[in-house]
Amino acid sequence: SGCGKSTLLSIIAGLLTPVHGSLHLDGEPLIAGHKQDIGYMLQQDYLFPWKTIKENILLGLKLQKQPHPDLEIRTLKLLNEIGLPNTENLFPNQLSGGMRQRVALIRTLAVKPKILLLDEAFSALDYQTRIMVTNDIYEILRKEKITALIVTHDISEAVSMSDRVLVLSKRP
Repeated sequence: SGCGKSTLLSIIAGLLTPVHGSLHLDGEPLIAGHKQDIGYMLQQDYLFPWKTIKENILLGLKLQKQPHPDLEIRTLKLLNEIGLPNTENLFPNQLSGGMRQRVALIRTLAVKPKILLLDEAFSALDYQTRIMVTNDIYEILRKEKITALIVTHDISEAVSMSDRVLVLSKRP
């Protein structure tokens, strides 16, 4: 705790400006025009309770003015792939915590980011649900060929979802 993991993700997401250095994505400086290439999923799901699951997962496409029918179909198919069939007309309060996190993930993946930032995204889930959700996410990331940066305090979670693990610690 306190070594700057979440700060680093916020810099990558463009929410904070780095004091020194610069960021590049595919060899190009990461500037405001590239922000759509980054998906950021936080610890809380931040689903809108008055919107259906379908409205929640298509929100990113709508905000980025990308409501393309193929992207909408792909996004709705992700509901089935991640184990949430027939939930598009439900509201967030009708889902469990694990299901809500899966919906938040689909909303984040809808815009087809090149990089997915996960900041303690599964820490609120119980152990068994966390394992199921991380397995689903790993398969989607692999299939969609998305790079993910994961901040977690759970070493087993990091190892199970990663091909590289960096351990950051605060200097004494």
